[in-house]
Amino acid sequence: MILATIYTWYLLNRSALGFRFRAVGENPHAAQVAGINVKSVYVQVMLIAGALVGLAGVYQVLGNFTGGFAAGLDASIGFDAITVALLGRSKPWGVFFAGILFGALKAGSYTMQAAEGIPVDIVLVVQSFIVLFIAAPPLVRSIFRLPTPDPLFQWRTPKLARKAEVTK
Repeated sequence: MILATIYTWYLLNRSALGFRFRAVGENPHAAQVAGINVKSVYVQVMLIAGALVGLAGVYQVLGNFTGGFAAGLDASIGFDAITVALLGRSKPWGVFFAGILFGALKAGSYTMQAAEGIPVDIVLVVQSFIVLFIAAPPLVRSIFRLPTPDPLFQWRTPKLARKAEVTK
């Protein structure tokens, strides 16, 4: 998974193909005007995403599930993937560390239940609170149509204050 994360980071941030992926993701019409074949990019993204999901599926089938490929394999893996992507802000390294967090919570829940008698469902509550606190600020901003905070504002304020002191 570390190699897949490095590959995905390099692909998205350092390659021409990643630039096309980002351009089509941001605005397909503008990308088409710029000369990017949008349909081809869609197919390429689906192929790479399918390969990455295939890695997760191979791990599930051959790794920790002794029953082979069956209906009850792991029905919650898709929902976990959505919450991990949300928590990781859809960035390769963010998703990697969010996956480690959620994996540790899921693996530790069975140990907590065996050692202390704490129900496994408490981990779902903790995961739900994590997702709520991560997703709530953008949701509140969109509902009340508030502007997005400027990340550079905290860096510009001291410069403005210094300029005001110099002019005094």
